[in-house]
Amino acid sequence: MLAGGVLLYATNEFLTISLLPSAVREIGGERYYAWVTTVYLVASVVAATTVGSLLTKLGPRAAYLWSLALFLLGTVGCALAPSMELLLVGRMVQGAAGGALAGLGYAVINSALPQALWPRASALVSAMWGVGTVLGPASGGLFAQIGLWRWAFGALAVLTTAVAVLVPLNLPGRSSERAATPMRIPLWSLLILGVSALAISAAGIQRSVGAMVTLLAVGVLLVGVFLVVDCRLTVGVLPKTAFAAGAFKWNYVTLGLLMAATMVTMYVPLLGQRTAHLAPLAAGFLAVALSIGWTTGEIVSASVASPVRVVRIVRCAPVVMAIGLMAAGLTQRDDASPAWVAVWAVALLVAGTGVGMAWPHLSTWAMGRVGDPSEGTVAAAAISTVQLICGAFGAGVAGVVINAAGRTDASGAGWLFAVFATLAAVAAVASYRASRGVV
Repeated sequence: MLAGGVLLYATNEFLTISLLPSAVREIGGERYYAWVTTVYLVASVVAATTVGSLLTKLGPRAAYLWSLALFLLGTVGCALAPSMELLLVGRMVQGAAGGALAGLGYAVINSALPQALWPRASALVSAMWGVGTVLGPASGGLFAQIGLWRWAFGALAVLTTAVAVLVPLNLPGRSSERAATPMRIPLWSLLILGVSALAISAAGIQRSVGAMVTLLAVGVLLVGVFLVVDCRLTVGVLPKTAFAAGAFKWNYVTLGLLMAATMVTMYVPLLGQRTAHLAPLAAGFLAVALSIGWTTGEIVSASVASPVRVVRIVRCAPVVMAIGLMAAGLTQRDDASPAWVAVWAVALLVAGTGVGMAWPHLSTWAMGRVGDPSEGTVAAAAISTVQLICGAFGAGVAGVVINAAGRTDASGAGWLFAVFATLAAVAAVASYRASRGVV
């Protein structure tokens, strides 16, 4: 059930990639094309900051049911939208509910499962991002191909209902103590982080390099302001341990850098079409290689229990990712043959494996190494917030690099992979700091 909630969010994020052209032909609104993803992402970042308070006040069962109900409402709105403006409203509602579902997936692990199962549960939940990367474009493309793009949202509504049916059977309600606790939302943190996500997301869709760099800088600056403000709030988005001396904060830094580096896949389908003349469907699934590596790496790594081996895995993981991304960049060729495409796929698979190796253990450390055990729920929910905001940052950086290069050929691809390989290399430093004190 927890995996299903995250799968809804991940699938929906990528659903519109393949069906949006069909939707635009029917309802118009081409000038809002990029904003279908932007409003979804910004709303999800903002909603993810409320997960800790939502879970504390309502309890796991009610928090999930309300989030699923809101997601269902937004999905039905998208399916019935007669114009692009109303489709954007539906996407915003979906994003808000989806951000809550993504955060609850980690937060409920912390409160509902024994700590011994946290690495495997975290691996299963976060593996849904890889599944969503495949399922979203495939299902959207299928319904668009047969001229029924609205039914893609209809199928998602059915899946949402199925997950909702499981909630009362699996999750506890709220306790009387939680019921008496006032719901405290970190409004200032929420506002600052939302504007930051909007600026970063908008950076990737600008034509002017100056505008892109400016918006990206504003977004990064606002993230810094968010950290200062959140540190001073009684109830914040991040646990207080994240602002103290020690290794804990480096868990979030490593997770964020790895997530940002995965956003290189945004341009892989386009590059596959331009440099290797792949068909759209084949080019789209080239990007799936990273997701497959991510999912496989998580499943294998989550079964490792030895602390010494876990530390070695976490420290090596970003290096593996950097090697994969750099290999993909160095092997880019214009008019590439199928053999070179196969090499790119293997390189992306290696890069994804690097993310998957570290993710379940970093998530477990973020949930279990807080100074105050009462911060466990907040620490778990913050994983999703960090993931979403860093995903937005990575998308913005990808847009800036491609637009600055001014070309989507092998040269532009090389620069793109080099920049993101550097991000992964920096994550290696962060992962070393995060693992100190584990053994």
